[in-house]
Amino acid sequence: MRVTQSSKLAGVSYEIRGPIAEHAARLEAEGHHIVKLNTGNPLEFGLDAPQELLSDVVRSLPASTGYSSSKGLAHARRAVAQYYETRGVTTDIENVFLGNGVSELIMMCMTALLETGDEVLIPAPDFPLWTASTTLNGGRAVHYICDEQSDWNPDLDDIRSKITDRTRAIVLINPNNPTGAVYPEAVLTQVLDVAREHGLIVFADEIYDKILYDGTPHVSAASLAPDVLCVTFSGLSKVYRAAGLRAGWMVLSGPTSDATSYIEGLTMLAGLRLCANVPGQQAIPAAIGGRQSITELTAEGGRLAAASSRATDALNAIPGISCVKPKGALYVFPRIDLAHYDIRSDEQFVLDLLLQEKLHIVQGTGFNWPRPDHFRLVTLPHADELEAIIGRIGRFLANYRQ
Repeated sequence: MRVTQSSKLAGVSYEIRGPIAEHAARLEAEGHHIVKLNTGNPLEFGLDAPQELLSDVVRSLPASTGYSSSKGLAHARRAVAQYYETRGVTTDIENVFLGNGVSELIMMCMTALLETGDEVLIPAPDFPLWTASTTLNGGRAVHYICDEQSDWNPDLDDIRSKITDRTRAIVLINPNNPTGAVYPEAVLTQVLDVAREHGLIVFADEIYDKILYDGTPHVSAASLAPDVLCVTFSGLSKVYRAAGLRAGWMVLSGPTSDATSYIEGLTMLAGLRLCANVPGQQAIPAAIGGRQSITELTAEGGRLAAASSRATDALNAIPGISCVKPKGALYVFPRIDLAHYDIRSDEQFVLDLLLQEKLHIVQGTGFNWPRPDHFRLVTLPHADELEAIIGRIGRFLANYRQ
């Protein structure tokens, strides 16, 4: 009997770990060393989780072999709620859900919300899980443009032009993956005004909220709109360099009394998966309540700040390449001048770079960017190594033809 995949997967992709990644795995199995610049995996580049976080996990292991409550451990949820209180977001632990990373929680939010044909406004470029989870749940991802000429901030006119009577929610990724943009308070306020006007839920993906450069402040969207239903997402994967613990959270705030049915749906879905990884949950209070070691990496002269800055300079030094300097996160999203380079398929470009240079990056169209003129590069390597890698990309491009 021939077994085929479900039609629900039509149009669903996740290019960060897609076909190019399969090519990379085959090359690695053949003995090649692949520089994996496709995923923001801190451990891959020697960035360890804080010791106090790991100590709490180890110390709590004997008490972590059973299920927790469906929403998560009460003391971990309380720590999350208290953290957001300090950021101006009013909530309580009953509106905090813990998950196996933010990815699981995003899927739960879309499953609980969407009817077939409902629309969600998602930035272009986006973190592709948002588009995939919308599509898998019968929704339609409608991409609003972020403007490269305006530090990659959302285009408010484009957002307004794409709202219909089927629009249910708008997604904000701030700091942004893949562009590294950090949205100013004035921009957030404008987006929230649109959500308020049209009765939209705001999904605020803030997983990089402490990875900030050059003194750039981060404002949590929910803190600016106590009258708008917001769902804020974060976790331990990036700021706390503990991706493998799969510990994430979402916080509902605003007029939650108007969303009782939706929250009941989320609660049911949380119960269906029983609970999130309990050892990972044990790390949450120590992480968000302890010393924030990420600031040593993101401050001027810190490893992440230096890598981001020098990567931007090195990319801008390549003829036909331009790159807006990131204000946060762990990526650069440079533009390729297609009048300068013979590139018609950015996926082919990324594959050819992998085969020749053994460098694994991700094409811009993998982030639902509409043109084949960008790529994303992870900035987790040391600055010297990253500068050398970008030099290799420049030399490759100098002779590249499709």
